[in-house]
Amino acid sequence: AEWSRELLGAGQHLKRGLLLHGPPGTGKTHTVRYLAARLTGSTVILLTGRSIRFIDMAAALARRLQPSVVVLEDVDLVATDRDYTPDGNPLLFSLLDAMDGVGADADVTFVLTTNRADILETALADRPGRVDLAIEIPRPDAGCRERLFRVYVRDLAVDADLDPVVAGTEGVTASFVKEMIRRTVLASLRAGERPPVLRDAHFAAVLTEMNGERHALTRSLLGVAPGSGEPTGRNRRRR
Repeated sequence: AEWSRELLGAGQHLKRGLLLHGPPGTGKTHTVRYLAARLTGSTVILLTGRSIRFIDMAAALARRLQPSVVVLEDVDLVATDRDYTPDGNPLLFSLLDAMDGVGADADVTFVLTTNRADILETALADRPGRVDLAIEIPRPDAGCRERLFRVYVRDLAVDADLDPVVAGTEGVTASFVKEMIRRTVLASLRAGERPPVLRDAHFAAVLTEMNGERHALTRSLLGVAPGSGEPTGRNRRRR
């Protein structure tokens, strides 16, 4: 918005597209909420799930109420490659048409989020003017996980060394860390501590429990038989 007048004066379009991509739970939705809170002078229109079918009306409204932002969450559910659907994808075509048809002079930003950038429609991701900035929101590294623990612990009493906890959560998301703190508080309460105190033993037990759940779910999704490393049935990869 700061450079809108200058861009138009130079004959350049205002319409822009931002793609936030990364694994589930890394903070894409939180990032969108942060942006929406900061854009106090803009109209923010959020479409997710089945509501994305109203993209034409949302784009028209965004143009009327500009400056505006149209947020499309989990756009991979709509905009997968056309090869995946033999008869084409009408909703995808509506999305592309809406992004193209909003007008080059419109002060409208499209913000898209996806968990699967690898299968996102090439025409959506690669063509400048539809999406011109892609930002990966990855899983947090050790430093970020330590800060996340500090954030979610807040004013709770902690009698534990967080270093082994941070080391034992490599590869997890912010959502995992938040749930781990909740379960650790619950473990302390079950131990009769009022108010709760987050101790080494509580963290160790919860981490073991959650890592077990995470790995068990992964094995289940891959069709791995209990107690073995081999996929079973129709999930077994063909050689």
